[in-house]
Amino acid sequence: MRETGWAEFVITRLIKVAGMSAILFVILIFIFLVRESIPAITDIELNNLLSTRWYPIEDYFGILPLIGGSLIVTIGAGLVAVPLGLACAIFIAEIAPRWLREILKPLVEVLGGLPSVLLGFLGILVLAPLVRTSLNLPTGLTAFTGALLLGAISIPTIVSVAEDALDAVPRTYRDAALALGATEWQTIWRVTVPAARSGILTAIMLGIGRSIGETMTVMMVTGNAPVMPKGLTALFSPIRTMTATIAAEMGEVANGSLHYHTLFLIGAVLFTISLAVNLAASSVVFKQKKRAERILS
Repeated sequence: MRETGWAEFVITRLIKVAGMSAILFVILIFIFLVRESIPAITDIELNNLLSTRWYPIEDYFGILPLIGGSLIVTIGAGLVAVPLGLACAIFIAEIAPRWLREILKPLVEVLGGLPSVLLGFLGILVLAPLVRTSLNLPTGLTAFTGALLLGAISIPTIVSVAEDALDAVPRTYRDAALALGATEWQTIWRVTVPAARSGILTAIMLGIGRSIGETMTVMMVTGNAPVMPKGLTALFSPIRTMTATIAAEMGEVANGSLHYHTLFLIGAVLFTISLAVNLAASSVVFKQKKRAERILS
């Protein structure tokens, strides 16, 4: 008993240390980004940072086009990935027969593991020419192309997590709804999906988070033009994202220059946006759990 007690104590402490270290690493990363960003904030005029021109060679450090490019591609990817991913997850969890589910679920997970550079390569060779000819555009390397590919990258994540959440709903919920006379679709839409709402929201959050942080794909298929998006026409024009800018320029920038510190500032902004998305989703999930506990009590 004594040895068992010591083993439980050690394991419990190790789990706590692992959990706290994850939070510590995130804080240290943020501190590092802020520290390296301070020279850009202090030495570059605010009007310059908030301008619409990014051309560091001539000391133009406007980050708004990069933020706008990231947002338009991420929103476009979400519009593609969320409905398709949820529909696929519902089909696998609720409609597909057992034998088909055992084929589709591993296939989706394999698709989620494909390297993003491979998808970017396929986007340049196949999707970009198709977009250019179908929409009669000067070039197929546009925000629309990037949104389609990012949506395809996010779908496996959404499907995998949402399917697990739907599968975790007790079978008694479905049986009770069917016993009350609900159709199969009514049971799915009004019972199963609401019961798995927190897990589905987590799936959407993870999918959007992957879209925001994706680098290679958007760098290869969006044209890398730091132009401020204006209106819906920006969706069919070349843009540049924050992640692509960091990846493309960090290897060639002079260490300690204003350009160098501005790239870290872009990283800090990207970190803040990702953190805000995760906190917002976590807040919604927490409120839903509290509401469910009040209803059950």
